[in-house]
Amino acid sequence: MTSIESITLEVADPTAADRCYTAAFGPGIPVHLRASQAPATGFRGFTLSLTVSQPATVSGLIDAALAAGATPLKPAAKSFWGYGGVIQAPDGTIWKVATQAKKDTGPATRQIDQIVLLLGVADVAASKRFYVAHGLAVAKSFGRKYVEFATASSPVKLALYGRRALAKDAGVSPDGTGSHRLTIGSDADPFTDPDGFAWQAAPRYASRPGSA
Repeated sequence: MTSIESITLEVADPTAADRCYTAAFGPGIPVHLRASQAPATGFRGFTLSLTVSQPATVSGLIDAALAAGATPLKPAAKSFWGYGGVIQAPDGTIWKVATQAKKDTGPATRQIDQIVLLLGVADVAASKRFYVAHGLAVAKSFGRKYVEFATASSPVKLALYGRRALAKDAGVSPDGTGSHRLTIGSDADPFTDPDGFAWQAAPRYASRPGSA
């Protein structure tokens, strides 16, 4: 079964981005950084979601990200599914921090339970078929609206959303052009999906570097 080992974000200044992410989320998330000036405007077609255990941890991580230079897109708030908020890092990457819990059970921590890469695609059903053909197993599927893949052994979970629905969830316009500025590192052979997201052999780093 195909596994996602890491993701690589293409940023203008890897050193500054690494400093921001370390201050916001700690050094342990499976995100690598690579210098790039590839043109990209507006929504890049993906978001990264950090799942944590309780609201206090959500608020703490979002506050740390804002202090490190991130911009708020959706303030942390309660909803019918839990508690969460959305921020945009200085390099343009959109991050959601959320929990299904509605009440705190202890002091806030910086522990991140799961990282989810959500791809905003033009045709969820077609992309689902493409990824199944490339070795991913479906864990959850809600017609043409949402697909989640079974990547239990992976440090990064993959899910598909319609592009407009994902942009709405993030609090931004769905309009955008140019590079995704994202590469997915896996144990599969390199390929590019129907929406232009590139997969490559996962880089092997001891820690998140300032450049690839």
